Amino acid sequence: MNISYNWLKEYVDFDLTPEETADALTSIGLETGGVEEVQTIKGGLEGLVIGEVLTCVDHPNSDHLHITTVDLGQGEPSQIVCGAPNVAAGQKVVVATVGTILYNGDESFTIKRSKIRGVESLGMICAEDEIGIGTDHAGIIVLPPEAVVGTPAKEYYNIKSDYVLEVDITPNRADACSHYGVARDLYAYLLRHGRQATLRRPSVEAFKVENHDLDIPVTVENTEACPHYAGVTVKGVTVKESPEWLQNKLRIIGLRPINNVVDITNYIVHAFGQPLHCFDADRITGHEVIVKTLPAGTPFTTLDGVERKLDERDLMICNKEQPMCIAGVFGGLDSGSTEQTTDVFLESAYFHPTWVRKTARRHGLNTDASFRFERGIDPNGVIYCLKLAALMVKELAGGTISSEIKDVCAAEPHDFIVELAYAKVHSLVGKDIPVETIKGIVTSLEMKILNETADGLTLAVPPYRVDVQRDCDVVEDILRIYGYNNVEIPTTLKSSLTTKGENDKSNKQQNLVAEQLVGCGFNEILNNSLTRAAYYDGMESYPPSRLVRVLNPLSADLNVLRQTLLFGGLESIAHNANRKNADLRFFEFGNCYFFDADRKNPEKILAAYSEEYHLGLWLTGKRVTNSWAHPDEESTVYELKACVENILKRLGVELHGLVTGNLTDDLFGSALTLNTRGGKRLAAFGVVARKLQKEFDIDNEVFFAELNWKELMRAVRGNKVSYKELTKFPAVKRDLALLLDKDVPFGEIEKIAYETEKKLLKEVELFDVYEGKNLEAGKKSYAVSFLLQDENQTLQEKTIDKIMSKLVKNLEERLGAKLR
Repeated sequence: MNISYNWLKEYVDFDLTPEETADALTSIGLETGGVEEVQTIKGGLEGLVIGEVLTCVDHPNSDHLHITTVDLGQGEPSQIVCGAPNVAAGQKVVVATVGTILYNGDESFTIKRSKIRGVESLGMICAEDEIGIGTDHAGIIVLPPEAVVGTPAKEYYNIKSDYVLEVDITPNRADACSHYGVARDLYAYLLRHGRQATLRRPSVEAFKVENHDLDIPVTVENTEACPHYAGVTVKGVTVKESPEWLQNKLRIIGLRPINNVVDITNYIVHAFGQPLHCFDADRITGHEVIVKTLPAGTPFTTLDGVERKLDERDLMICNKEQPMCIAGVFGGLDSGSTEQTTDVFLESAYFHPTWVRKTARRHGLNTDASFRFERGIDPNGVIYCLKLAALMVKELAGGTISSEIKDVCAAEPHDFIVELAYAKVHSLVGKDIPVETIKGIVTSLEMKILNETADGLTLAVPPYRVDVQRDCDVVEDILRIYGYNNVEIPTTLKSSLTTKGENDKSNKQQNLVAEQLVGCGFNEILNNSLTRAAYYDGMESYPPSRLVRVLNPLSADLNVLRQTLLFGGLESIAHNANRKNADLRFFEFGNCYFFDADRKNPEKILAAYSEEYHLGLWLTGKRVTNSWAHPDEESTVYELKACVENILKRLGVELHGLVTGNLTDDLFGSALTLNTRGGKRLAAFGVVARKLQKEFDIDNEVFFAELNWKELMRAVRGNKVSYKELTKFPAVKRDLALLLDKDVPFGEIEKIAYETEKKLLKEVELFDVYEGKNLEAGKKSYAVSFLLQDENQTLQEKTIDKIMSKLVKNLEERLGAKLR
């Protein structure tokens, strides 16, 4: 939110510099991201001066240009070629001298010494739109005769610098969504730091009803959605441009001035946080305002020209015949004031935050009004801001206040009563704050002390502080004004001994695996658990029916919780690949979420929901690139398989005890699973389906593995670390060349080998695969190495031959293998 430094000083006196003000606001919880010096007119009219046209003759080589000499009050007159039809000798004009930078929106150009049709020109005589003080381009600016030659234009137009503070308002601080709201907090800070300060706002005592010529009654049918609604009419207004001071205020904070009446409502919402709406009274059919809901499906066209279908829970501001405005969100196409408007009805209201928020989300609208209403505005500011708006309309647009204020208040706002114990303050803050300091801070924050005892205070917190309703909320407010940096870091550490639980063990293992992956060249990513439901459309492995859906999604891209880590990783890969970084290795730890309709239980709401903690790995692009010692090499699925197996080994999982299977899945083109003997899936890995890669516009093949961390922790829960002496006896390696059917995987050979010799066989390794000529049709050759070792003695040839013979026999019987 943009806050004007000069505007802020209208509500509280202070002598802090803009940078000091930003630091002060940040220290009290209103984080200020930046301070920027700005002018009401871009460039601040630097380099422009007031000049007098001494002579003006026609250009000899043009039918519309003129050659002028202009006195700039700097000695010799300057010759300037001008194309404006209204230029004439004797005029006082605004001149951009050589070197001046002029702005047109985000573009700029510099005035240079130049020749125009052969005649030298040393500057430019300017029109309104060329220097940003207006929109007229019919001719140059002609100033009154009393304008002094040589006066800088910025002095003549009284251009002043201001500073814009970029304040990041957290969702709970609805009270700070205005200049006055920020000023309230700054006032408390100033008092806490011993500075004299006064908090003030404009008086509305001058408000007076002048006649009753335009009486528009108000009826509120839905008081739950609209606890307070007020309106007043002003008759005989003239809609025109706002005065310069009001336009400048709005421009400084990034708003575009529209007309005096609309600018007043924008001024008040940014000054005091109270959204207003100004209706053309002549367009209020039946001269009555009715606040109500309408039947579902009722069409309504908003200010942006879009026809929307209303919901039965959308609160509407209506006239006798039709809706005029979506309450607290957006106006209707024909509801606002125009240049033809002469009578206006000003609306000021407090709408229920939940009703506004849900309506805004349903229609995908986010306006200045809805931003404030859905967080909770000051219910006590409704009448004040309405009176101020009426007085400003009367002052800037003329007219008379022509009705009593129609004030329909179904529920009077009440202060929040909070019991604050000093001991609770000291406990939460971690420091004993003097009682007088506590009392000074709460009163500076406009909290009333209703009762005081030796142990604490009874406070009445104003209703605009919707985030302060408990004692811990008050303590937080006390601490931010007292100053976080004023709480010393203790020299002692209070701790208690706890037993290491399963979560602690899991976290330790995560760190070990993460370090291992980083050492292998992986980068950790962290994606949002919220994702797009559209990713799961048409899937059987991850059906949309199992998605956990968000009731009030911020957008269609964040409307469900993920069932797999894959899509977040693909988004990260696409993001990097689009920025010329396509050789990637990612890993991520995160929860996946599931809904099971069959487990729904009215008594146990969460019974149908479950979550699993997963580890995802992604490989894509080149494994080796731009190396003088090694040719470029693409990543492969076998590299990913090695990573998965290394993780399992690091965790203590016995690979020989796992069951490997082929996986048919929506996510993969081809893949394998690693399961326990009990059927629990520990991991799945393979090549991501080409269809998914196309959806994410990824050219390179992507290899993905997903490990179920929860099941992995169960699998290694009973593992104990044991140590033994390294054997002194050598290992023996024997190689076999086996001829098998093409569809026999190496995993079957490995499985039979370990079943054949459980004690002495230490390792089975595939080191060559051959398919081609000199082999029977439908066959392939595996070259397999077997490592044998006895830890207690040297193996004898007789023992080795016996094991290998038994191994060959079993491979022949069970797989039809033949020795080559």
